[in-house]
Amino acid sequence: MPEQYTPLVTPPLDNNAPAVWFAFQRSAIIVRDMASAELPCCRDLAEHGVNPVRSHYLGLLGEQHCYAADIEEDHPLPDGWATLGLRDLFGMVDSTLAALSGRALQIIDWERNHQFCSRCGTPMKARTDERARACPACRFTTYPLVSPAVMVLITRGRELLLARKGVWPSGRYSAIAGFVEPGEMLEDTVVRETREEVGVEVTNLQYFGSQPWPFPHSLMVAFTAEYAGSEVKPDGVEIEEAAWFDVEALPNLPSSVSISRRLITTVAAELARKHPRRP
Repeated sequence: MPEQYTPLVTPPLDNNAPAVWFAFQRSAIIVRDMASAELPCCRDLAEHGVNPVRSHYLGLLGEQHCYAADIEEDHPLPDGWATLGLRDLFGMVDSTLAALSGRALQIIDWERNHQFCSRCGTPMKARTDERARACPACRFTTYPLVSPAVMVLITRGRELLLARKGVWPSGRYSAIAGFVEPGEMLEDTVVRETREEVGVEVTNLQYFGSQPWPFPHSLMVAFTAEYAGSEVKPDGVEIEEAAWFDVEALPNLPSSVSISRRLITTVAAELARKHPRRP
């Protein structure tokens, strides 16, 4: 069973116990063992000759303190240590550890990109009472960026409307997705994205679930919707192909680490029960 994570900002005064380190070189996470994806666990990375450019206290994972760290890309690693792509790590660890590693990368990346005030150019300073960086000159404050996005799986009887982007592997399809624009409600984004990307109208939106997705800093909010009309017409820009698939004849789907896979397989199973195939 995954350990519970408690987010905190202020690091402990007593820093003598071994902590879990989510250390990154660029966007790749450092592991002690590639096969098991074991993360470094020590009081300080300097014990192993690894010196972070910056680090952040993340809170408690179970009873262990945990930190995010930014390591120079060319910094040598101890024997046996290696870097692993975050998507690969997601497929090797439990959901809590995956979400926490994504949180760690987003916090590190946010600080990398906010060293100076975007208003007046003064060096920013970290606040101690919350996860934020403030300008000592003009008092402008910045927080870690989160970009909301929607995903919608459109149903028609026992069929699902799935689409594919040209940059994806051949034959891979998924649900429709897109970022929320300023001033939009999530429901408005679903309607706009389905019109723009595949030309169809939808009705009966239902919330399915959400997933933080640190590629680079998204919060994916998933819905189901029923088909309400218009011919399927891929826009040719975002979407290369789109088609209806029977729930028992689905194409190549995204990895199981993404909410899109869970959305599609869950809804497909429900529709198969609700609309059994006629003999």
